[in-house]
Amino acid sequence: MRLGRPVRMLSCSVRVTFSSGHRRVLTVMSAPHRAVAPASAERPVTYTISDLAREFALTTRAIRFYEDSGLLMPVRKGRARIYGERERVRVKLILRGKRLGLALSEIGELLDLYEIAGNESAQLAKFLAILADRRGRLMQQKEDIDAVLVEIDGIERECRRRLKEQAAAARPARAAGREASVVATAAARVRDAKHD
Repeated sequence: MRLGRPVRMLSCSVRVTFSSGHRRVLTVMSAPHRAVAPASAERPVTYTISDLAREFALTTRAIRFYEDSGLLMPVRKGRARIYGERERVRVKLILRGKRLGLALSEIGELLDLYEIAGNESAQLAKFLAILADRRGRLMQQKEDIDAVLVEIDGIERECRRRLKEQAAAARPARAAGREASVVATAAARVRDAKHD
């Protein structure tokens, strides 16, 4: 919910008769709806922690963690945290950095560079260096993964070859076992026939 905007509440009255015979009129009020008013130069747009959490599909705990890490600095009014457009943009950049696989410390460096320099040049140069480092690590991981996949292919081929060999060796043994069984059955019949 954005702060500093007029609130519009919807209400409805209901007459209720209880089983004891008492009658009451209950007024039910809806959740507050903030009227949409354009932000003015005098009154900047502000957000609550819940607004940011909802907009970026985060938990309020995650936003508080970013605050504890020094990445966000909301204004406090009592116990309430008031976030401005600066913090909203920083949350967006934090999430983008996380998608790229950057550590929070690297994200913090980038955000702080903009604050210190006041322009994007230093920030962009540092970002390019971090991206180059990240690309190098990802390429190394890709090479490692490719090597492991080649090794897995070789092991699978070897396992399949050995299974075929074992199956081929088992066929003659089973056939010999069947022949021995037939011979033993015939011998038993001959013996039985002699005793009769």
